[in-house]
Parts: sequence; structure tokens; C-alpha cells
Amino acid sequence: MTTTGEPTADRTPGHRPAPHGAEPGGPGPGHPEPERELLPTATGARTRAAVRELLRPHRPLAAGAFSVLAGATAAGLLTAPLLGRVVDSVAEGRPVDALTLPVLLLAAVAVAQGAATALGVGLVARLGEGVLATLRERFVERALRLPLEQVERAGSGDLTSRVTGDVSTVAEAVRGALPELARSVLTIGLTLVGLAVLDWRFLLAALLAVPIQLHTVRWYVRRAVPLYAEQRVAVGAQQQQLLDTIGGARTVRAFRLAEQHTERVTRRSRAAVELALRGIRLLTGFYGRLNLAEYVGLAAVLATGFVLVRADSVSVGTATAAALYFHSLFGPINVALALVDDALLATASLSRLVGVAELPLPHEPRRPALPADASIKVAGVHHAYQPGHPVLRDVDLAVTPGERVALVGASGAGKTTLAKLIAGIHTPSAGTVSLGGVDLADLGPAAVRRTVVLVTQEVHVFAGPLADDLRLARPDATDEDLRTALDRVGALDWARALPDGLDTVVGEGAHRLTVTQAQQLALARLVLADPPVAILDEATAEAGSAGARVLETAAARALEGRTGLVVAHRLTQAATADRVVVMEAGRIVESGSHAELVAAGGRYAALWEAWADEHSDGEDGAGEDGGGEEQAGGKPS
Repeated sequence: MTTTGEPTADRTPGHRPAPHGAEPGGPGPGHPEPERELLPTATGARTRAAVRELLRPHRPLAAGAFSVLAGATAAGLLTAPLLGRVVDSVAEGRPVDALTLPVLLLAAVAVAQGAATALGVGLVARLGEGVLATLRERFVERALRLPLEQVERAGSGDLTSRVTGDVSTVAEAVRGALPELARSVLTIGLTLVGLAVLDWRFLLAALLAVPIQLHTVRWYVRRAVPLYAEQRVAVGAQQQQLLDTIGGARTVRAFRLAEQHTERVTRRSRAAVELALRGIRLLTGFYGRLNLAEYVGLAAVLATGFVLVRADSVSVGTATAAALYFHSLFGPINVALALVDDALLATASLSRLVGVAELPLPHEPRRPALPADASIKVAGVHHAYQPGHPVLRDVDLAVTPGERVALVGASGAGKTTLAKLIAGIHTPSAGTVSLGGVDLADLGPAAVRRTVVLVTQEVHVFAGPLADDLRLARPDATDEDLRTALDRVGALDWARALPDGLDTVVGEGAHRLTVTQAQQLALARLVLADPPVAILDEATAEAGSAGARVLETAAARALEGRTGLVVAHRLTQAATADRVVVMEAGRIVESGSHAELVAAGGRYAALWEAWADEHSDGEDGAGEDGGGEEQAGGKPS
């Protein structure tokens, strides 16, 4: 388990608060917007292969569903001949009794067709939902294991648009378009067979519409496929910009950049709207061409019927049945061709989902090594999020088992980056990071998650019972284990006071926890996960004064018995640590105990003096709004 909290939007490399004069999450003035490396999109061949693979376990259900739909469609085709028989009976002056049997048969056909159609559509929907569920699970599994660096390069908007918009598009196609398309294709095929049975010349006349329809589809597909792919990317960029702007709202307001961000949101939204309007114009032309095909086909069938009846080759009833057959094709053909639009949208979305779902899982060593102890060693580490812009330079750090080390320094010094490298979230550009004497690459992602836990300054409270939220860290934990963990971080009293105790539903739309309570929840998860190494990245920075003091005590108790690395926003945490490591401009410039460094009169002593002066009025914590250097929009570490 690598994280029990989430980095804030303005602390990850893809969402850095900008220095004065630059836009958070974007380039500075006069600089072009950075190109994002979007998550992969599967090719058409790979998408089709993935669909076949997903369908393989459901082949019996697929065969049954389409068999039932075929039966329903065949029953429906009896309607036209029966109506033709009624026309012949009237034309030949037969008695009224001659109409009884055809009318009864028409009623029976309607009932049988309705029942079979309902059953077939239900089976097709079940098939689609099963396949979609498997794809969604595979997508989520891969998405959760994506390297954070890859997500940051793509921008969280890309992943968000796939999780929300693309999944919804495919789901709507599965629930609505897939059953309708299956029915339409079967109806078209069997109706053409029915026309041939009546007279092969009716079939030839009907086929005059096919070249126009095929040309229409080809014309539409050539333009629609790239358009919809571009539209999905534009929607992802729009969501990314909204996330950047809203996530960095405090920094945007602090630097008075609201107008610039509003303009950027408007520009991205306008691009998405323009692409949507292009799609509507394309669809209008598509339907206009289909109407032309209907006119040509129906006129040909009526003319053929007139000629054949005049030549006594067929009866009036047969010609009527042929016209009814072709007229009955209007709906299915239009539905099938109109569903090309939905199919293209769904295919574009499906390709984006498959592109992520087919990503290889993180490499796990065949025989992962085991850490010998809870030590940390960083040797010659350099790191840069962008080439030519190093964040860490030649960093060496050794932490002994059970030692608690505080990382301090100005914003942008590299503290958080170093913490993420040790937690295995990022891979250093150069140098090595070891846990228990084993390089992270030799441990493998699973072993790293068991060995080190990172708790950040902003945590997510999942919607659901409090007990379930805690069990994310240890699914087999008993209620007593949960209470013990809460008690250790000082949260048991307020947890017991909740309306339903551990069963109280918390999170969005339910009981809202305070900032301090949410952070205690993350620390309780840390206790439950019980890793030998724990990293707290400014885990008390978001709380107010009183809350910060509570969290400092909770953090200290959560770190008992394990190696601790604390990225200290509040220097009172550094003062109680076994050792203080001071970072500046990506380097370690001082290391020693609090007393030693204060006596040395160096960089740490200056930081401590400034801290002491700022809080000389008796407040040893940040303001109620969690104030600090990050609020000023300073560059993250």
C-alpha cells in the first residue's frame, strides 16, 4: 500500500502552483502550453480482438440471444404475406369469412413476435452488461496501477474523461444501441430473403437503394471516425482545464489569474462545442442521403409491382406484400445506419478504454527480494520531471531502522519529490533508492506497497460506512482492530460519537468529516496497514491551529515502532524528530538533531528563528485555514 492519502492538485508535478506571473497547471506568460502525453488508445484491430476475447466466455448466451431475436424477426415477416392475402381476398370478392383466419394469424404473429423480441432484447442486454462489467473491472484494475508519473504526464482530465464519459458512452451503446442493432440487422437480412421468396425481381428493385446507402455510410465513416476521436480528446482537455482551474482555485485567486483561467476554460470549451457542431452538421447530411436511398428503393419496388401485376406475373396482394416488406425496411435500415453514429462514438470510447485496460501490469520480479530491515538508503539520486529542469541533485540519505527523520526546507526544495521517490511513486532519473538494503526495482511494486506507506496532506474520505473506509488498509481487520487503530491516533472518541458509530456512512453526500478527522482517518489506515516504513508528507498542514496540534500527536503515535520520514510543514515536528534533514534547491545542505542545527547557526537555525518569531504570540500552529507557503502559490517541493 503506497498511499493512504492523495496528493493535492497543486503538489503533483502536473499541477504545480505557479510562481507569480504564471498560471497554475499551465505555462508562464509567453510560453506555449505543454504537450501532454495522453494515455494510449487501442488500434481498431486491437479493440476488435479485445471484444472477441471479452465475448469468449459468453458465447452460449450470445448464441441463445441472437437465436431468439432471429425467431422474433422471422415471425414478424409473416405480417406482410398475411396482409397480402387479405388484399387478394378483397380484390377477388371472397366472403367475409375468408378474412377470419388471416386476421387471427396476424394477432398470433403480433403476440409471438412481441414475446420473443422482449426475451431476445433482454438476453442481448445481459450479454452486453456482462462484457461491459468485465471491461470496466479490467480498466479500473489497470488505472489504479498506473504509474503516477504517467497519469501526471497525461493530465488527470484524460483519465477522468475515460472513467466517466467513455464508460458512459459504451454503457449507453450496450444497453440501447446493441439490442436495436441486432434486431435491425436480422430484420434487414430476413426481409430481403422474404422479397426474394415473393419474386426475385422485387429483390433486385429493392437493392437499387443499396449503392446509395453504402456510399452514404462510407462518406460518413471517413469523416466521423477522426472527428469523434478528436472530440473525445477535446473533452478530455476541457475536463483537464476545469480540474486545473478548480483544483488550484486558491492559487488562482491569490495571483489574480481568474480572468486568464476563465479565458482558457472558455477556449477549451469552445473547441469542444465546435467539434460537436461539426458532428451535428455531418449527421444532418447523413440522414439526407438516407432519405434519397429510401425514395429510390420504394419507387423501384412500386414500379416493379405495377409491371408484374399488369403482366399477371404476380397478384395485387403479392405486390402489396412486396411494398410492405420494403416499407418495413425503412425503420431497421435507418436504425442500423443511424446506429453507425452511436457505434462510432462507442468505438472511439471503447478504444480509449481498451488502450488503458490492455496496458501491461507493473513488472513484478519473478523472485522478489525481501527487505532485511526498515532502513532507507538514497544514493546519488537525481530527478527531473522535465528534461533539463532537475528537482533533485546528487541526494544521499541514510535512515536507520526505527529512526524518525524530518525533512525541512523552503517550498520547492525537493522534499515531496524525495518522499515520493522513497515511496516508489516515481523512479529516480539517476541513482538508487533502497528499502531494507534492497533496491526498489528488485522489491517490485507489490512488495514496495507492503513496505512503505505515504500519507499526504490531503486525504480522500470514501463514501460509505466508516468501517469500510478503514478496512481499505486491511480488509480482514475486525471491529476491535478498527477501534484500536482509531484509539491510537486519538480518533476513537469522535468515531464512537457518530450517529451509528463505525457503521456511520461518511463521505460525499453523507456525514462530512472535518479536516482533522479525515487526516486522523488516514493515520488510522496507516496503523492498520502496519508498514515498517511510513512517510508523512505535511500530513498536518491542512488543519487549523488546534487541529494541527492534535494531528502532530496522532502522527507521532502512528509512527511509533516504525521508520518515519516526515516532510515537515510545521517546525515543531522537526524539533521532536530524531534527526532533521534540511533541503535547499534539490540538495541536502544540513543534517543533525534539532539542537545541533540550531546551535550551528546555519540554514535550519534561520528557519527556526523565523518560525519562532511568527508564532511568538503563543500559536504554535498554522491559521485555521491551514495557511502556509503553499497557499501563497509557491513552487511545490
